[in-house]
Amino acid sequence: MAQATQFWDKIAEKYAKQPIADEAAYQKKLAVTRDYFRPDMELLEIGCGTGSTAILHAPYVKHIRAIDFSANMIAIAQGKAAAKHIHNVTFEQASIEDLDIPDQSLDAVLGLSILHLLKNKETAIARVYQMLKPGGIFVTSTACLGDTMSWFKIIAPIGRFLGFFPFVQVFTAQELADSLTQAGFELDYQWQPSKGKAVFIVAKKPA
Repeated sequence: MAQATQFWDKIAEKYAKQPIADEAAYQKKLAVTRDYFRPDMELLEIGCGTGSTAILHAPYVKHIRAIDFSANMIAIAQGKAAAKHIHNVTFEQASIEDLDIPDQSLDAVLGLSILHLLKNKETAIARVYQMLKPGGIFVTSTACLGDTMSWFKIIAPIGRFLGFFPFVQVFTAQELADSLTQAGFELDYQWQPSKGKAVFIVAKKPA
């Protein structure tokens, strides 16, 4: 965790300045997600980065608790929220393992561009399932490198040791879907803009 925190702290400012790689796909993901929102919803976002998505979703829900294990990312997110006068998003430095959230207390959890960066995605998915109310949703957009870059798992440890990139888990879209369904979720929506792009899934906890 410490190594990952250092990596993301180091690149936070550069990351914040990067344009969105596929604006059309991003806007579609925002729109699909908002179709599930209600004004009274309590959300959690894990791996919120510099807060852009949480801030954009803020007008559509009651409250968002947004976490990231990078203090520098969180500082940038807090600055963005203050500049835009967003008051219903709480940004804090934490990992999902740190959270003390009652079971069945959340309406939705967002995990965007994060599951492939966790050492045990199954543990995280199981924890999300516990947090959600029956009928609650887990929205994830995940790089499934196993479909197009399975060789990456060979060079990943070397690159991580040299500090070129953080821990990255390599799995396929089917393996991701299986992890979600095995945890008890039903896949309500699944979309991939094109081959090699992140897989976007809305998974629902049965009511």
